[in-house]
Amino acid sequence: MSYTNPNGQPQGIVRLFTNRLREAMIAELIAINGYQNHIALCNIEPINEVLRHIMADEKKHYGLILNLLRKYDPDQEKQYAEHKKEASGTRSPLLFRYPVPNNQTVLNNLREDIKGELEAVVLYEADLPRFPYHDVRVAIQSIINEEKGHAEHLTNLLQRYDPDPYEKLT
Repeated sequence: MSYTNPNGQPQGIVRLFTNRLREAMIAELIAINGYQNHIALCNIEPINEVLRHIMADEKKHYGLILNLLRKYDPDQEKQYAEHKKEASGTRSPLLFRYPVPNNQTVLNNLREDIKGELEAVVLYEADLPRFPYHDVRVAIQSIINEEKGHAEHLTNLLQRYDPDPYEKLT
C-alpha cells in the first residue's frame, strides 16, 4: 500500500503526533530514492559526490526520526524489538544497470532535487509547532537547517553546470 499519490504528496489528514513523524519518514524515503536514482543517472563525478553526501544526510534524518518514533510510540518500539534480530547477518550489495543519461537529464534532476529540498523545508517548518516534545522540535529544526544547506549546495551545482544563466545568483 502506498501512502503517496504519483506526485509524492501525502494523502489524508495527519492528526496524531506519531503520524507526523511517519509522514516525515516518508518524505525522507522519497528523498533517498530520488537521490539514488539521480546518482545512477549521472556520470559527472563532482555532482554525484554532492548527491551521495546529501543522500547520506537524508538517511541520517530517516534514522533520527525513526528513533524518535520508537521513543514516543510504544507499539512501534515493541515491533522494533521483535524484528531487530532479522537485520543482522551478512549484507550483499545489489548491482544495477542504468542507461547513460544526457546532460539535460542531469540538469532536470538537479532542479528536481532542489525542489524536493525546498518542499522538505516547507513541510518541516509547517509541522514544527505541532510537535509536542522539545527533543523532537530540536531534531526537526536541525533537519530543516540541513535541508536548507542541501538546497544551496544543489543550486551551486546547477549554476556551475547549467549553460543558461540564472538572474542575480551569486
